[in-house]
Amino acid sequence: MDVASLAMSLIAMQAGNTQQQIATAALKSNIDSEKSSVLTLLGAGSSPSLANLGAGIGGNLNISA
Repeated sequence: MDVASLAMSLIAMQAGNTQQQIATAALKSNIDSEKSSVLTLLGAGSSPSLANLGAGIGGNLNISA
């Protein structure tokens, strides 16, 4: 194996490593976006929604009577 072949293989390995780093960063960004979407759908971090409940459900209860 001559010096040129070794140099080309090193350059190819470095290019592959760069592509792997870019793919990993893109995947992490996609995962973070999906996590945000799921948390939004689940309503995490906010008060529970009363939109789907019937009339009179989830309101205040007067227990003084």
